[in-house]
Amino acid sequence: MVEKGWNPLLPVDHLKNNLLTIHPTAKDFRDKWKSACDTASRCIAEAKEYNKQRGDKSHMEPDFKEGDKVLVSTLNFNNLRGPKTMRDSFLGPLTIIRLVGKNEVVVKLRDQFSRKHPVFPVSFLKPYFQTEEDKFPSRKKNTTPPEIVEVEDSPGPVKKIIKSGKIKLNGKDQRQYLVRFKTRNKTYINGWQKRPYQMETFI
Repeated sequence: MVEKGWNPLLPVDHLKNNLLTIHPTAKDFRDKWKSACDTASRCIAEAKEYNKQRGDKSHMEPDFKEGDKVLVSTLNFNNLRGPKTMRDSFLGPLTIIRLVGKNEVVVKLRDQFSRKHPVFPVSFLKPYFQTEEDKFPSRKKNTTPPEIVEVEDSPGPVKKIIKSGKIKLNGKDQRQYLVRFKTRNKTYINGWQKRPYQMETFI
């Protein structure tokens, strides 16, 4: 029924049960077929109940409401440019216009996505959380990186190893480390060094 949409006739359906006697081979086939069908039905019912219990333990009803900002999965977006592996997994933030039942929402699409169907299942959505920059646009953040200098001796204790690299020295590869030091006046500078004793705890 699930595959074809109707119940096809099987050989067991052509057996005449109103006869006084049935051929032993036909009767044995009918009994085995009935037993197999009963076993399959019982297994399907048990699996369905087991999956329902597992799903009910972790399932949470979506709590989206009108006006919420969400991110929409781009799984079914076919008009995105660039390699598939480099595309964004989610689009947004988008605003929910209205709810369609419990499992679908209508979002406001814009720009090149304005012609796409705006109804999405809740499984394709996730809440959007504002970043610190969005919450406090007037807050200034110092993004100036520490100055990188060439140092021979450690100007202070090693706070962090940023990265390492190899250079040619006398025809041989020598590894050096870009290290962040804390100076005496409590500022930080970055410098390339060999492997000094202060770095033993970091390597």
